[in-house]
Amino acid sequence: MHGTVHPPGCGLSGSEELRNNGVVKNVGEARETPTGAPQEELATGERSTRNRVARSILDHGPSTVADLAGRLGLTQAAVRRHLDALVADDVVEAREQRVYGARTRGRPAKVFALTDCGRDAFDQSYDKLAADAMRWIAAREGGDEAVVAFARARMAAQAEAYRRAVEAAEPEERAEALAKALSVDGYAATARSAPVGEQLCQHHCPVAHVAEQFPQLCEAETEFFSQLLGTHVQRLATIAHGDGVCTTFIPKISKMSESTHNASASTAGRNPA
Repeated sequence: MHGTVHPPGCGLSGSEELRNNGVVKNVGEARETPTGAPQEELATGERSTRNRVARSILDHGPSTVADLAGRLGLTQAAVRRHLDALVADDVVEAREQRVYGARTRGRPAKVFALTDCGRDAFDQSYDKLAADAMRWIAAREGGDEAVVAFARARMAAQAEAYRRAVEAAEPEERAEALAKALSVDGYAATARSAPVGEQLCQHHCPVAHVAEQFPQLCEAETEFFSQLLGTHVQRLATIAHGDGVCTTFIPKISKMSESTHNASASTAGRNPA
């Protein structure tokens, strides 16, 4: 589910694909357009930079103009111009920045997030086929319990690479290790410090549209993260529910909890003496 296609209704023009923008130099972005340059060349450069703006939002989640300018080495005026075009194309939308905890004084910053149309531009997904298969499983194999069983089996099939990454890391680096492993599978994940713990942020979800209809996929993933990290985790937001990022809170593990987890792991699967 990682190809690329522009879905009907997206206002993306030209042959440039959003994913094909890994290395693009910022030549002339903050300068005047050179006179006499071929129109086709200028248009291609505009599309390439615009794609980089959209890709940055995909990788980092909803972003302010200042965030994008800093990451991409562009002027804020240039970023605004590209964002205006992306908004017109229904690739991104402006939102009020979400505030967790006490709201500070002043107007919340405006952030720009990908629309469903914009997300679809990054990968060819077989959402309808997957949703039809899920409905078939529910109808033929036992309803909600069958869907839950499938969701858990899906996570179990992906578990080994995640488990190796986490177990090879120091306890304080496990969230970061999990984020890197998830990114390999297309989740564009990051880990960051939070009060009394960490937040695991997945800026992209390859199955978001199916998860809208079958939240058991998100629930099984959260359950798996808890088992893998050896602590209760709390899902704060999901892309499937309309949030800009899937955010999971991971509380700080105490030394006692860590020892208990290691002891449990070392005896897992053994019969009692």
